Amino acid sequence: MKERKRIYLSPPHMSGKESFKIEEAFKSNWIAPLGPLVNEFEQAVADYAGVKTGAALSSGTAAIHLALKLIGVQKGDIVFCSTLTFVATANPILYEQAEPVFIDSERETWNMCPLALEKALLESKRLGKKPRAVIVVHLYGQSAKMDEIMALCEAYDVPVIEDAAESLGALYKGRKSGSMGRFGIYSFNGNKIITTSGGGMLVSDDEAAIERCRFLASQAREQAMHYEHQEMGYNYRMSNLLAGVGIAQMEVLDERVEQKRRIFQRYQDALSEAEGLHLMPEYQETKSNRWLTALTIDRDTQLSPVDIIGALEKEQIEARHVWKPLHQQPLFRHCPFYTAEKGTPVSELLFERGLCLPSGTSMTDADQERIIHILHDMLREKTFTSSQAAHS
Repeated sequence: MKERKRIYLSPPHMSGKESFKIEEAFKSNWIAPLGPLVNEFEQAVADYAGVKTGAALSSGTAAIHLALKLIGVQKGDIVFCSTLTFVATANPILYEQAEPVFIDSERETWNMCPLALEKALLESKRLGKKPRAVIVVHLYGQSAKMDEIMALCEAYDVPVIEDAAESLGALYKGRKSGSMGRFGIYSFNGNKIITTSGGGMLVSDDEAAIERCRFLASQAREQAMHYEHQEMGYNYRMSNLLAGVGIAQMEVLDERVEQKRRIFQRYQDALSEAEGLHLMPEYQETKSNRWLTALTIDRDTQLSPVDIIGALEKEQIEARHVWKPLHQQPLFRHCPFYTAEKGTPVSELLFERGLCLPSGTSMTDADQERIIHILHDMLREKTFTSSQAAHS
């Protein structure tokens, strides 16, 4: 029997033009870490985001790390951070021996809750220890409530870093995700909406800060005829080859956003009448890039994320849990956490009942129908079983 094709969560999707840019790099012999394609890629992303400049780096994690360095985060400082995110958002805080303070989510965007943030800011003021920065994540392509978050951070004079690793191409009230804080970061990992196989970028209107970022990311080599180093640097720069891939990918970014949104809409249309399933909302005056289609399942459906992930895996289909909140991770067990909820924190509920469905833009309509068919079968089976139990 022929094995069915595996459907991945969000695999790379090449446009076909990437090889031309890679060939350009080979022909020019700009294979080393820097070159003209890096400059071109930085400008393309900055122009798209509507900011002045950007620095192409080896990863989104490197971009967060250097943003913290540029802000001046040091040992013993505290940094506020969204709790519902991948560990890469918070690890750079530990690199600098600072302490993460985690902020719960809210229901309308699944992102940082402004009420919980205000609670944390008030407490930090009372304790006389102002956070050095706030890292806000735009989860699964949905922008956080930036008006409220920026207003709070401006009132308390705390700089904002936008972790827009998952939200390149998203809009918040007409502005590009990643363009509103002091720094924005993007990821071009293989599973993101566009990819350079691995890579990231730090963007900002602060041109001097981005120039220093490039310096630190290039081993902090001073201007001299010999190798001169006065401070510690990092090997964080993106290669010219990968930047060529990024330039070609940027040309199809808007197309990829619309493809992701169509995938989400097909799931929405197919599952809209299924009781107990709720797809991730889109906040007013925002446009999510719908990087991943995420949903939650009510407890009374008798289905859990584990059930669905397991059933899909048996059919060679990859699905995943929503991120486990960082305040629940063993690595961060001693870190403070703030929530505005009186009961179970929103982030914990989302982790318990949430999952992400395959959302790759190279997925065919037939692939998606296969996933939807399995979900419908599981829902019918659970409904039938529950009905039998009620009448027995």
